[in-house]
Amino acid sequence: MPRQPVYEQVIDDVTASIRSGQLKPGDKLPSIAELCAQYDASATPIRYALRILDERGWIETHQGKGSFVTEHPPA
Repeated sequence: MPRQPVYEQVIDDVTASIRSGQLKPGDKLPSIAELCAQYDASATPIRYALRILDERGWIETHQGKGSFVTEHPPA
């Protein structure tokens, strides 16, 4: 079975962590550099994953501050 793309893995992991309550509204996600190290990936797929999570309403990204779980993530 082929490995899923890194960006999909990040999206799945973050949404699962939010759904399980491991990440709560207002929690800060790891930095792009930390996520790159965690997934052994370049910044490009990590940024793409964060953008998709932002567009879907799971997180909010604040320039220079980082990415945070939204107050009301999707059910």
